[in-house]
This record gives sequence, structure tokens and C-alpha cells, in this order.
Amino acid sequence: MSENAVLVTGAAGFIGFHVAQRLLLKGREVVGLDIVNNYYDPKLKEARLEILKLHSNFRFVKLDLANRASTKMLFEQQRFPVVIHLAAQAGVRYSLDNPHAYIDANIEGFINVLEGCRNNGCKHLLFASSSSVYGANTKLPFLVQDNVDHPISLYAASKKANELMAHAYSHLYRLPATGLRFFTVYGPWGRPDMAMFIFAKAIVEGTPIKLFNQGNMLRDFTFVDDVSEAIVRLIDRPPQGNPNWSGDKPDPSSSAAPWKIYNIGNNNPEDLMHVVSLLEKEFGRSATKEMVPMQPGDVPATYADVEDLVRDIGFRPATTIEDGIGRFAKWYRKYHKV
Repeated sequence: MSENAVLVTGAAGFIGFHVAQRLLLKGREVVGLDIVNNYYDPKLKEARLEILKLHSNFRFVKLDLANRASTKMLFEQQRFPVVIHLAAQAGVRYSLDNPHAYIDANIEGFINVLEGCRNNGCKHLLFASSSSVYGANTKLPFLVQDNVDHPISLYAASKKANELMAHAYSHLYRLPATGLRFFTVYGPWGRPDMAMFIFAKAIVEGTPIKLFNQGNMLRDFTFVDDVSEAIVRLIDRPPQGNPNWSGDKPDPSSSAAPWKIYNIGNNNPEDLMHVVSLLEKEFGRSATKEMVPMQPGDVPATYADVEDLVRDIGFRPATTIEDGIGRFAKWYRKYHKV
């Protein structure tokens, strides 16, 4: 495996696809791993993979990371210098009915990745966390220095667990690990279980949109190109350990170990009703709105402080919601032949 190579897990997924594509266009060798399960329409995942397979520097591996023996063998054979771990069982709502899927994918799968990295010379592990780790916190914006000990869904708890597991490996084995707390990522090739896609589909088909908390929701919508740009810039910035870190006043976002957490958000929360109105404009149709109460495991507002990200890589996600929705709608019309 060349020094130029990167393993991207979840490469058939939404963010994984965009990150892999950006790396391929930069000339990096990418091994894309995915199980291609049916959590949502596998045809969308297959279509993303077909695009990645057009690149001669891409290789696909179909594998379940929860399979310890297969994952161990892959890491031993390839010895990836950089691992971008984006494979996960996603979704807050799904975790209410299918808790074991989160333990299998997000805990079992992640320990196998950590072991693979530690035993095979990985120089930098970047892994997906989530804004959902902020849980019951209400002080906005969310800072990486905030305590995040009150998750309100099993999905959030599994992501918090990933951050803690990575820290243990950084401390014990000096594995450089960077955790990425994503905030409501959207854009072309987006996930069908996320708000942007659900709203677009409902508007086009003339079916009702459920607006939780009577529509009083703020989300820090972050365009996927901004997310992939931040990740690619962070690859060559493995954490060194914070020399000023103190156990007397522990900073939750850094460590004496080579471990760091970043918010990847737009730093600009949008009103959900505004998002719906922009989609209505794009598709030239009105949405049928159904106002419903807050659902279990959800939060009324997300808002990322991204100053650490700006300071360390000189990049601030800044795609406006108008521009981002325009680009998403253009893809949606083309893909679904609307």
C-alpha cells in the first residue's frame, strides 16, 4: 500500500462518496469499503459506487466491519497509512426501534477499525462523530470544549462512545485520532432518510411533510462539499497532543494524547420553515405541512462553533443555504428525472 493511499469506510454512503471522490480527483489512491446494506435504497449506494469506479485509482472492498476476522485480514494486508472511518449505522429515529444495529456497526465495527489501525502502522485515523453528542445541552453555539455527557438517543451515545474509544487508543498506543462532529450534512447524492431529501420527495409527490416541534426547529445545515473539504484538509494535520492539557481542568476537545475533536458545521443555524420555503421555490410547488410534536431523541436546535477548525486548517464551511439547496435540487431533479 503506497504512502499516498487512504482507506475510506462507508464509501458508498453520502459523505464517504464525496470524500472519496475529492481524494481521487486530488490523485490519492483510495480503497473504498462498504457493506452496501439496505438501511436505505441500495440502488443509490450502487450509483455512487459506479461513479467512484470510473477512477483508475479507486478500489472497492465489500466488507462488514463488524466481522472481526475479515477486518483484521484487510488491515494486515493493506497497512493503510490513513483511515477515514465514515461507515456507521446512522439515524436517530432508527435507533429507537433497532438498537442492536448501532452496537454491531458503531461499537463492534469501530473497535475492529481501532485494532486494525493500532496493529498496522496507521499514521492518522479520522472518524465520524455527530452533533447529536451534544444531546440535552441547550447553550448555543455548541463548543467542542462543552461537556457532552447527556446523549438523548442510542445513536448519540454510540458516537460519544467512539470518541472515548479513540481517546483510549490514542492514550495507550499513541494512535493519532481526529473525531469529526458533523452537523446536518446535505447536498447532491444525500441520504433519503434525512430532512432535505424527505422534504423534496414529499413536495414533488404532493404528500404531507411532518414538521416536528410544530416546525420550530433550527438546524446548522452544512453543505457536503464543505464537509469533504474540511476532512481532506485535516488528513495532513494529525493531532500531536496538547502540551497545555491539564487533568486538573480537562478540556474535553483535546488531550495530552494525539487526539482531537472538531465541529464540522456551517456556524449558521437555519429555520426549518425557511428550508421548506426554499425547496418549494426550487420545485415550483407548495408543501402540505403537518405540524406534529417533538419526537423522542430529537433536539430543537443545533449550532456549531467552528473556531478550532478555522484556526487549525484555515477553512470555514460557508455555503449558503440558498446555494446549497439550489445545487441539491438540481441533482434531485436529474437523478429522479423530475
